Amino acid sequence: KGIDSEDPEVREKCREELRKAAADWGVMHLVNHGIPEELTGRVKAAGEGFFGQPIEEKEKYANDQASGNVQGYGSKLANNASGQLEWEDYFFHCIFPEDKTDLSIWPKTPEDYIDATREYAKQLRALTTKVLAVLSLGLGLEEGRLEKEVGGMEELLLQMKINYYPKCPQPELALGVEAHTDVSALTFILHNMVPGLQLFYQGKWVTAKCVPNSIIMHVGDTVEILSNGKYKSILHRGVVNREKVRISWAVFCEPPKEKIVLQPLPETVSEAEPPRFPPRTFAQHIKHNLF
Repeated sequence: KGIDSEDPEVREKCREELRKAAADWGVMHLVNHGIPEELTGRVKAAGEGFFGQPIEEKEKYANDQASGNVQGYGSKLANNASGQLEWEDYFFHCIFPEDKTDLSIWPKTPEDYIDATREYAKQLRALTTKVLAVLSLGLGLEEGRLEKEVGGMEELLLQMKINYYPKCPQPELALGVEAHTDVSALTFILHNMVPGLQLFYQGKWVTAKCVPNSIIMHVGDTVEILSNGKYKSILHRGVVNREKVRISWAVFCEPPKEKIVLQPLPETVSEAEPPRFPPRTFAQHIKHNLF
């Protein structure tokens, strides 16, 4: 909440910490973020309730990746590129803007799922604006610039992926999610306080702490590209647990796929720092990242 403090010193200190974390780690815990604990609690209870249902209930919402329909329920108990088993179920859907959401595929049970998720989406969208403003100022740009470059209120999509990692009898043979960077502009993550997020920092894997009432925020590839690498999109992975089920609620803030060409902003480029990324649409970047 220091971001909006009346006291210029408090405000600047908070903004500086956010910028520093974005430049050094590219990931951070946001605390005092203004989203009520009661609301994040409802979002978590709704997600847990959905995954607690019998498989035939969840299958009613199954996605169909073969036909390109990625929204809905899916399971990834399959070998990944490194020969380890990916050990997760998930539910994926667009949650903002409201005119781009398809409520017909949102879970009807638990009853609170739709209301809680919609309210959370609205509040998270406001937090996105706040964070992008600070990151813009950190690059010497006007505060609305990054938001505009990623599509603004009309076009920036918030896509939620609830990851459900069952207890795993042999965790050394499985990964929840293999190592990757997020293609998004920003990613916000809630979790059920079971550790499992690991970050590749200075040549080694570091396990993220669990900080109560915090939201984990990643800088994604999109902001890394726009900032010409001044902000980092860090390699990370999810590991699984022998003792406990782990659940995380990740919201990816994504620019429109074809409308915008992503490239380093002219203000971030100089003779000493030439552009580090070629111009690409978001769709082209996803393809490049996958292959």
